Amino acid sequence: MSLDFAASAVGSLSREDRVGVGAYGPSTGATSPTGRSIRPAFASILFFALSFAPARADAISDFYKSKPVTLIVSAGAGGGYDTVARTVARFLGRHLPGNPSVLVKNMAGAGGIAAANFLYNAAEKDGSQIGLLQNNTPFAPIFETPGVRYAPASFEWLGSPSVETSFLAVRAAAPVASLDDAKQREVTVGAAGLNSTPAFYARLIKDLFGTKLKVVSGYPGQTEALMAMNRGDIDGYTDIQLGALLVTRADWLSDRRIRPLLYYGPTQPAELAGVPHVREAVTNEDDRTLVDAAFAPLALGRPFAMPPGAPAERLAAMRKALAETFADPEFQSESKRLGLGSDAPQSGEQIAGVIRRVYGTTPHVLDRLRKLDKVPP
Repeated sequence: MSLDFAASAVGSLSREDRVGVGAYGPSTGATSPTGRSIRPAFASILFFALSFAPARADAISDFYKSKPVTLIVSAGAGGGYDTVARTVARFLGRHLPGNPSVLVKNMAGAGGIAAANFLYNAAEKDGSQIGLLQNNTPFAPIFETPGVRYAPASFEWLGSPSVETSFLAVRAAAPVASLDDAKQREVTVGAAGLNSTPAFYARLIKDLFGTKLKVVSGYPGQTEALMAMNRGDIDGYTDIQLGALLVTRADWLSDRRIRPLLYYGPTQPAELAGVPHVREAVTNEDDRTLVDAAFAPLALGRPFAMPPGAPAERLAAMRKALAETFADPEFQSESKRLGLGSDAPQSGEQIAGVIRRVYGTTPHVLDRLRKLDKVPP
C-alpha cells in the first residue's frame, strides 16, 4: 500500500516536477526546469506516503494487542448459544490483527434482552466488546416486550455462523400423516408454556392452516418434548431444530420414527425433501408476509453484534475476522463435531437486511403477528 501511495503521490506532480525528480533529485537544492526546488516537496510527499500507509493497520493491531476482546453471550453456561460463543472465541483471535485473547462472559436474563440492553447501552464502544444475541431479540420491540432499551437497526451486526431450520413433526404412531390430517384431528404438541416459541408456532400454524394443534405445557425444550413423543405422552412438537436433531437423534428421520409435516427457515435441507415449506403451503400474499416476519429469527441463526458507535476501521476488522473464523477449516471441523451448524454463514449486512425487511412489514400484518404472539385468555 505504501509504494502504491508513493507512486500516486509522484503521479500527482506536474510533468516538469516529475522530470526534475529524475534529473535533479539526487542533488541537494536542485531545481526543475521551471526553477522550483524539487527535493523538499517530493521528500515531504514520499515521507508522508511511506509513513502513513501502514498506520491504520498498525493502529488496529496495536489496539487489539493491548486489549482483550470480551464476548457477551446472552445465555447461561452450557447451552447452545454458550457453546457457539466459546467455540468462536477459540478461533476469533487468530484472525484479528494483534491476535488478542477473547474472553466469554455469560449474561442470561429476560430471554436475551438483558445482554442486548447491556451491549447497546453499557458496553465499551471501542471495538473491544461484542455480543452473541438471541435471534429473536432484534424483533422484541415489534411485540412491545417490556424492558427493551435498544434500537435493533442501530447495532453493528457482524455476522452469524449459519441459519436455522425448524419443523413440525409427529411421532410415527400418531393418527395424522399430513398437514391436512391435522386439520381434521386434534394433535397434542408440547411446549414449555403458552408464552414459548413452540406455543407461538402452534398458534401461527393453526391461524394459517386451520389445524387442530393443542398445546400441552410442561416440556422445557426439544429434548424433553422428543422424549415425551417417544413415550406417546404427546403427538408432536412444532419447533424441532434440525441441526440439533441430526446430532442427537439423526436416526429418527432416516428410520422414520417421526413424521415431519411442515418446515420453516431460509434453506431447503436435503433431510426434509418432500416436506412442504410453510411459505409454499400458504395461499395468499398477506400470509406469506406474515410467515416471513414470524420465522425471521431463523434467518439470523446465531447473530453476533457490536455496540453502535464503534470505530469504523475496528468494525470492519471484526467483521472480516468473524467471516474468516467461520471459514476456518479447524472451526468448521469443531463445529461439525459439536453439531453447531456452520454451513451457511451470514454477513452483518445480510442480518441487517433481514431486520430492515421485517420492520418494513405492512402494519396490518404486524398487528396480526402481535395478536398471535399474545396468549389467548
